Order: sequence, then C-alpha cells, then structure tokens
Amino acid sequence: MKAIAELTPAINVTVIVAATENLPSGTATKPGDVLYSMSGKTIEVDNTDAEGRVTLADALSYAKNIGLQRLVDIATLTGAIRTSLGNVRMGLFANNQAWADEVLKAGEATGERMWQLPMDHEYKELNRSDVADIKNTGGPSAGSITAAHFIGEFAESTPWVHLDIAAVSMFDKEKGIYTKGASGIPVRSLVRLVMSLSDCV
Repeated sequence: MKAIAELTPAINVTVIVAATENLPSGTATKPGDVLYSMSGKTIEVDNTDAEGRVTLADALSYAKNIGLQRLVDIATLTGAIRTSLGNVRMGLFANNQAWADEVLKAGEATGERMWQLPMDHEYKELNRSDVADIKNTGGPSAGSITAAHFIGEFAESTPWVHLDIAAVSMFDKEKGIYTKGASGIPVRSLVRLVMSLSDCV
C-alpha cells in the first residue's frame, strides 16, 4: 500500500487485513462446532488448523458489503500448494477468467510466477457438510483447491482471485532477486495490477 500510495494511481484501492489472535482456551473452537459467518452462512469446523480461511471468509463478506467490485486475497494458506507447485510458483484460483488473466499478466510482467489451478465443481463437493452450509476443509485430497473453493463461497459472484503464497513467502537461501527470508511475493504483482487498472503502464 505504501508503494501504491507513492505512485498515486487514479484508482481506489482498499486493503482489508483479516488478522486475529489464535489462542487456545477452554472456549476454543473444536472439531464439529458450527460457526455463523458474517455472510449468514454456517461453517462446520472440520479441522481447527484451517482457521485462516474462516477469517478470510468474513473479510471477503466485509469487502462485498462495502461495495468493492474486484477482489484479490493473498494468504499463506495451505501446505498442499507446496506439494503441487514447490517453491517456484504461487497458486492462483479464480471465479472469473477475465480477472484471473489480469492478475496473471501482472505476475508475468514482474517475474512473480503464478499458476492457475482448476476450480471444477466436483472439488467443491468435497466441502459439503451434513450440518452446515459448508465445511472448512475438504479432506486430504486437493487441499489447495478445496481451500480456494471454501473462500470463493464468500466471494460469490464478485470477480475474485485467490493467491496461495504458502510455498513462496519465505526462502531459506538467496534465489534470483530474492534474499534469504521473507520474499515479499506478491507485492510487485499487486502494484503492477493496480497501475495497469489505472492505465499507468
């Protein structure tokens, strides 16, 4: 946001940080609990370690409620993305191909490599719950895809891209333009995306 502010593009950009403390206690969430999300949809807690996507659900609902027209969420969401793509590319998931293409183009221009994964309806079925509108995990198969489907449930029809950066957020040694430690991915891509949308590049 600091970079975007300094570049002063002619476009409004809103950032929502879905941050919360994750502390165990006697009233902590348990497997089998059913939560009410901001959207009104109910969520069955199938796995308490899949808590980040639950906060993202409300962040997307909030973004829609304040009238945002295009959404990109970024999260170090799943270990499964490392299994799929290693630490070379981040995973991209979307409900709108034109919007996905804009984000992919920004990634290509900046060298922050992305790979779009499928969002077939059959994967979404893995999140089906018997006691709520949706479960927060879809089991051991296709973990990154079912996580994206969970988040996408709350984006609904608003053009949305999810970037799973779990495998590229940190490097244990220098790698090209990246130093050891936090990579900053996908800052360059997001700045480029905003500049492109405002016709500055």
